[in-house]
Amino acid sequence: MTTAAGLPVTAADRYIEYAGTFRLVRKIAVGGMATVYEAEQLGPAGFAKRIALKVIHPQYAKQKEWLQLFIDEAKLSANLMHGNIVQIYQLGEVAGEYFIAMEFIQGPTLRLVIDRHWELGQRIPLPLAAYVASRVCRALDFAHNFVAPDKRRLDIVHRDVSPGNVMASWDGHIKLADFGIAKARTSIDPAAGRQFLMGKKHYMSPEQILGLSVDARSDVFAVGVVLYELLALEPLFTEDITQLAIDEVAVHPTPNIRAKIPGIDPELEQIISVALNKDPALRPTAAAMGHDLDEWCAAQTQIPSPDRLHDHLAKLFPTTFQPAKHSGEKTSFSNLKKSAKRLAVGQAAARGAQRKRTPWWARVLGKD
Repeated sequence: MTTAAGLPVTAADRYIEYAGTFRLVRKIAVGGMATVYEAEQLGPAGFAKRIALKVIHPQYAKQKEWLQLFIDEAKLSANLMHGNIVQIYQLGEVAGEYFIAMEFIQGPTLRLVIDRHWELGQRIPLPLAAYVASRVCRALDFAHNFVAPDKRRLDIVHRDVSPGNVMASWDGHIKLADFGIAKARTSIDPAAGRQFLMGKKHYMSPEQILGLSVDARSDVFAVGVVLYELLALEPLFTEDITQLAIDEVAVHPTPNIRAKIPGIDPELEQIISVALNKDPALRPTAAAMGHDLDEWCAAQTQIPSPDRLHDHLAKLFPTTFQPAKHSGEKTSFSNLKKSAKRLAVGQAAARGAQRKRTPWWARVLGKD
């Protein structure tokens, strides 16, 4: 192994040890398996980076299979470096409590966007909805065709594409999040052998809700469901009882799109209809669906873009279109807070004792 300058790197130089500290800002969301906080990753000389911190609930951290799901999420998505995928920075553990540090997206989920339009009684402009779906397709295409650093093709399937797992940043970019129940060809299926469905049944493909094997085309079906909901401002599937939901998704004919979305362009209607085909073999790939959506968008009078989505979000959320501030809200995630407190005490003691410490860069460069 050599450095960029061509110098050999010794075994001792390959690792840099560090102690990480986070300052919690506020609780963002509480899910079934984990809580997400807005936080700051702290470093020397006043360094602070705003991040999102996903912390597994204590009761699940104590159960081996659920903890493994959480760990697999971080490991599976850590190298999915794509502009439309929320970036994973670190998997960490503090006194038995596991967390994932990830990119903090300032902006609403598609769920909030849909709900806000419904409250206002205003439909989402067709080009913007198509643009959002095309970006989700690009994220999925990258995951579906991802090749690991060791050259293995992973065939990742997200399996939980839904409005709550798609973020819109205030500057108009779309980010797919939460690979918590994603499945790779090389990993154990977390849903195998279970007597319950993992994911949101109203966005599942027929094969997924039936408990059959799924592949990338299952995610395409979910994108079709999300795009339909963006345009109709109401869910495509609504049954809550599992058996009725199975019939609704896998057996009954797909609802008439034109009747639910008056004035929809026939080409856009066709793109949605093909994605919602009950036979996965007849659905397009995520890349093909994204291409068709982009081609449709390019033919519109006002071509959608991040800038247009930015302007739309600013009008949609005039009072919240700004970075969040410290709320002072207390959290139950005590260990990270204790860790930060311990670091502060240790730093104060170090300053008081005026101890001489070798800078980290000197250790790395061997200048002890």
